[in-house]
Amino acid sequence: MSQEQLYFTDPSTLPPPSEPGRFVDLHADVEAVSFRQGLVFRPVLGQGVLVMEVAFQPHAEAPRHAHEEEQITVVVEGELEFEIGDETRILRPGMVAVIPPRVPHAARTHAAACLEYDTFHPPRQALLDLAAAQAGDGSAER
Repeated sequence: MSQEQLYFTDPSTLPPPSEPGRFVDLHADVEAVSFRQGLVFRPVLGQGVLVMEVAFQPHAEAPRHAHEEEQITVVVEGELEFEIGDETRILRPGMVAVIPPRVPHAARTHAAACLEYDTFHPPRQALLDLAAAQAGDGSAER
């Protein structure tokens, strides 16, 4: 079997999916969630993963915190000062931060805004609960 065949598995060789795929327009289909000034979150929930667009306004901060979920952050626009444990770096578009479970981390912008995407595995339950409370319907975009 070639490397290509190993990566691009023939769907007929797998059990049927448990649910169909879907497309989501983050700005048309997902209600924005904001529970800290200067930060706007747009979460999309899969079966076992949460992906979230996070827009930081200038001089906004996600304070030092930790959680049980693994997190990967990808910066797509602007700059983000990011702390992982005792190390701090400026992340620019295309740069990634990998945060294992329970590792303290924080992020902040300076004079410019930043757009980044967070992926959580398993989905970050605290965020889903906050989104549901703001939506008033008990659910995040699924």
